[in-house]
Amino acid sequence: MSCRAIAPHRWWMSESRGFGGPLGTLKGQKAWCQMFLQVAASHLQASKGLQDEKMSRVELTNVLEEAVVQREGPLVTLNKPQGLAVIGKAGDVTVHSVLPELSQRLGFDQPLEVVKAAEKESSGLVLLSGCPKTSENLRSYFIWSQRAKRPAVTYRAITVGIPNPSEGEVKTALKLEQKWGQKWLLPAEDSLCRNQDDTKTTMSWYRVLDSKRDCALVQLQPLSAFSGQLLVHMMLKLCPVLGDHKYSAFVGTALGQRFLLSPNVMPQKQHQVLDEHLLHRLHFTQQQMSLVPLHLHLHQLLLPKKGLKPGHNVLTAPPPPFFVQTLERLQLRF
Repeated sequence: MSCRAIAPHRWWMSESRGFGGPLGTLKGQKAWCQMFLQVAASHLQASKGLQDEKMSRVELTNVLEEAVVQREGPLVTLNKPQGLAVIGKAGDVTVHSVLPELSQRLGFDQPLEVVKAAEKESSGLVLLSGCPKTSENLRSYFIWSQRAKRPAVTYRAITVGIPNPSEGEVKTALKLEQKWGQKWLLPAEDSLCRNQDDTKTTMSWYRVLDSKRDCALVQLQPLSAFSGQLLVHMMLKLCPVLGDHKYSAFVGTALGQRFLLSPNVMPQKQHQVLDEHLLHRLHFTQQQMSLVPLHLHLHQLLLPKKGLKPGHNVLTAPPPPFFVQTLERLQLRF
């Protein structure tokens, strides 16, 4: 497969369409989901997933081949499950580590490379390219879309709490800090911190798509590229993402009202704590909450159409089964 020259921000793609795919089914997800929210109302069943057993390179390549949901020209799109790392340390079995094998399976002359991807703890789209020029143009386009405040990346999340107002933006300076034995992305509290290399001004747009009884389905569109910013932004709105066992610890509750705890005090919670009424709707006990995966899904990517055609090509990926089960139990509409 040859790589031809492509004008900046324009390359060949098919017309807009959504798609399902092997990982949109229960069978396709079963190999890797950390757990499922079973239809049986009395219990939560944990499944063996990527966190419990290390997959071999061959096994992961097989699953990624089945995970392909779109292929056009030099571009390949996957629907990544929650819990799978795209890039990791040397020796880790990740999406990036098996790209040579996947490229050969799919018949590419040049190795595929990652252009855009959901983070490890999120599910959703991974965009790959077998053409360096196309990769460069795509990355330039995503950077341009953020600077122009024309979001090309859309997530969907289930939140504990309903953001108020129902749509708006979150803009704040965040700093990456080493605290309590791990890295945290926390608000920068003074102007001096804002000028440091590990501090960035971050921004996201959000919109409530549906809500019911203190939980919501929220659309999130990041306009900056700081790993973990969406979780922190929802924390700052006092509506942490369901399954966020890290930053939700900074949201406290007193007399039914939520408030933000100081980011300088070590959080005491080891996993997300929910009110009894929400646990009942999810059919969980508080002890089982540590098994609940992050409900943050990279749902859609926008790419420019070929030449001077107006509009965008739309790539979408269905949410994983555990996400769908949670929506049903909370009576939220996707």
